[in-house]
Amino acid sequence: MSAPRPEGKNPVSSTVSARRAALPAAVLAALLVPATPAHAAGVSVTATVETAPVAHGGDAADDPAIWVHPSDPAKSVVIGTDKKGALEVYDMTGARLQRISGDYGNNVDLRGDIVVSADDEAAGGSGAMHVYRIDPATRKLTRLADVPTAVTAHGICLYSSKASGKLYAFPNSTSGRVEQWELAVSGNSVTATPVRLWDAGSAVEGCYADDTTGELYLGEEDVGVWIYGAEPTAGTDRTRLDSTGPGGHITADTEGITAAGNRIYVSSQGSDDFTVYDRTTHAHLGRFSVANGTAADDCEDTDGIDATAADLGPAFPQGVFVCQDGSNGAPGTSGNQNFKFVPLQRITAHFG
Repeated sequence: MSAPRPEGKNPVSSTVSARRAALPAAVLAALLVPATPAHAAGVSVTATVETAPVAHGGDAADDPAIWVHPSDPAKSVVIGTDKKGALEVYDMTGARLQRISGDYGNNVDLRGDIVVSADDEAAGGSGAMHVYRIDPATRKLTRLADVPTAVTAHGICLYSSKASGKLYAFPNSTSGRVEQWELAVSGNSVTATPVRLWDAGSAVEGCYADDTTGELYLGEEDVGVWIYGAEPTAGTDRTRLDSTGPGGHITADTEGITAAGNRIYVSSQGSDDFTVYDRTTHAHLGRFSVANGTAADDCEDTDGIDATAADLGPAFPQGVFVCQDGSNGAPGTSGNQNFKFVPLQRITAHFG
């Protein structure tokens, strides 16, 4: 997560200021109207649920991961990071089920019942992955292992390979370094083996590994989103999904990345909204914001996101989109940061 963005100012040039007294009132008024953002969202949706605020104040909440209960969808949970010192588990009403202190995870991801957080304050600041298992009966996490990383683990995503059946983790760093680990979990034993290390350029964090296509989407915060191969033998060749530069559709920082159904979603932090892409063709389809509603306020300055098209019970029968909110206010709870839940059909109604 980058430092908070400074408050914006109207870009009136010094020349205009110097000539202000000589301009007709109508012309001056036109010059002083704030410009429409280059990346204004054409679609807005609202959340129906928000989580309890995280325990710490300031810039604390960051990244969510959705766990789908294997037998009772309504008992699914959202796991969220409080990067100032906890990992939190919420039910689908937003109520907190568990708070694990001592985990300064910035990002979190999961596959099956295995949950991994990326803690850049662990190991004396060198970074580590914390590996957990979630119990379907209690919906609570048990820590299995801590894996020190070669990069200072800041962001993370997991990948389950169709080719080998192996589980991989991609911890990454604000230095731009990315690492790939093979994780083998047997009972409560975890074996972690590093298999790839490379430099993506500048600061990275958000990533998503697509188990279906074998693609790794990596967000370079000030640049955009790159697509790599997720297999350990894929090398470092990459293509661009989208950029923050001219012709691009992302306003830096590029933050959370996820997928649901046939859509890829990216958090465009600088414009307080989310870009949408076709999961197969990678075509840009548009953007949406999460606005104030009757049950919860908007999502702004968003870091992490997650989404699933799975049935999560009566409240979210067609799936859910979860976004971190950098400024939590009324309606609903207010105060410390939290996470908002949007029924996925409110988004797919516009983007398929």
